[in-house]
Amino acid sequence: MADPLETPEFHVGQRVHAVGNPRRTGTVRYAGTVEGHTGSWVGVDWDDGDGKHDGCVGGIRYFAASGERSASFVRPKTVSAGISLIDALQCRYKGDSSKEGQDEMYVLSTSKKRVSIELVGMNKVQEKLKHFDELLSASVSYLGVSSIGPPHQISALVPNLKELDLTGNLLSNWEDIGSLCEALSSLEVLDLTNNIMECDVMELPSLKRIRVLVLNNCHVTWELVEKLKISLPALEELHLMANKLKTITPGPSASVTTFIEGFSSLRLINLEDNCVDVWDNILKLSHLRSLEQLHLNKNNLKHIFYPSNHPGILNYCTSDDISSVPFENLQCLLLGCNEIEDLASVDSLNFFPNLTDIRLSQNPIVDPAKGGVLRFVLVARLAKVKVLNGSEVSSRERKESEIRYIRLVMAKMQTYDSEEIKRLHPRFAELKTLHGIEDEKPHSVASGPQKMSSGLISITLKCVGASMGEKQPLTKKLPPTTTLGKLKVLCESFFKVKDIKLRLFIEEEGSPLPLMLDEDMASLMDLGISTGATILVDEET
Repeated sequence: MADPLETPEFHVGQRVHAVGNPRRTGTVRYAGTVEGHTGSWVGVDWDDGDGKHDGCVGGIRYFAASGERSASFVRPKTVSAGISLIDALQCRYKGDSSKEGQDEMYVLSTSKKRVSIELVGMNKVQEKLKHFDELLSASVSYLGVSSIGPPHQISALVPNLKELDLTGNLLSNWEDIGSLCEALSSLEVLDLTNNIMECDVMELPSLKRIRVLVLNNCHVTWELVEKLKISLPALEELHLMANKLKTITPGPSASVTTFIEGFSSLRLINLEDNCVDVWDNILKLSHLRSLEQLHLNKNNLKHIFYPSNHPGILNYCTSDDISSVPFENLQCLLLGCNEIEDLASVDSLNFFPNLTDIRLSQNPIVDPAKGGVLRFVLVARLAKVKVLNGSEVSSRERKESEIRYIRLVMAKMQTYDSEEIKRLHPRFAELKTLHGIEDEKPHSVASGPQKMSSGLISITLKCVGASMGEKQPLTKKLPPTTTLGKLKVLCESFFKVKDIKLRLFIEEEGSPLPLMLDEDMASLMDLGISTGATILVDEET
């Protein structure tokens, strides 16, 4: 290990960016001489992992980088220690357009001559930006901000600033963030995305007016969140995307119930793109009384459940508050792009008292190719959902989905007994009563070998494509396992159409418009299509 000889310009642990490219950021891991080379060098571990080595050069270990090729040695003049926030604000909002900038604003005439242009209203915009005291929202993203500057100067420069975007800069010290928030008494929204923030907080910063705090990709741990929460009494939104979080651990002051406490105003927690794989970690958030939105897209969750309805789970009410209801105000739960594959997880969402907005897209449970179910099944099984996978569930869609779902279950009733149906399809009996649908009477079977046709379903096919010609409706008997893709191929043969891509729709009784069928891998049974259904055959436009 070589002995570092830190230069006055740079020290180990300092955040820097490449000169001329503030988006290429890294951390100084060594500053001094390098064997076999003259002069001073700076060893940088680059955030993007695009380097030349791991801190070992010529057989000498100078430092340990985060990746095998994430580090490189550079001359001090090729990296920058950044600028102050005051300089960044002046740079982005000073309002003075340079002669060079004006020269660049032109169009070419038909004779290839430059014709100068002027942006309409540009002078008014520039004049307004000169008055920093009127600035309510500012963004200095990717400008290499590494320090705050004198607090009194910031306060004098932008006294009314409410929102500040510091994405992609060189900040890491929470004392600087505290000084910033004290200087800007009106600041409510602070975005620190892509700043590598230190997790060892020596002195708690003052963040008492912050309502929205964005710490996406800041190398944040939940332990740091627990340390900061006492400084965030007004916090309403906390964004923690892409921090490789796997566990949620209550602070040392938490009660024996292991729930996350505090955050009395917190309405939204964004934990997308992390590594949470056990639902028990999420249950630790279940007693945050104000929590309305929980974003968990892009994690590794396989199974979810509602605590009070799960066998073997202890009562989630605390001894101090026996009336506490888990997730009592949660309205939005985003679970897209996880590994959920069981319908029990879907059914458990019905037990969340106020949950109406749910995302389950990009999970095995909604992928028919992996044995998942279609949207109409989800709508039918989720009694309270109003928004599913970002799309509103209309009253018409709900009715159609529930009726199709009833048909789907009825088609399986000869395979499962009534108790098994009740277990696998908890809403089946309720939906039959709601829509006034009675059980189909079993068909009498004559003695002797059963005919193959007894297991087929009879459907009517109507050709409605404008360029397909006038064709008579056909009634066909098909196995319920026939996939939609196979049915399209059969329709090409039935109606003698070639070189036309087909779309199929199902006519639902009492519905003004047919419903498109768009899952080629799904079978007629999966789609809830039974005897008597009418399928419209159209062409793709």
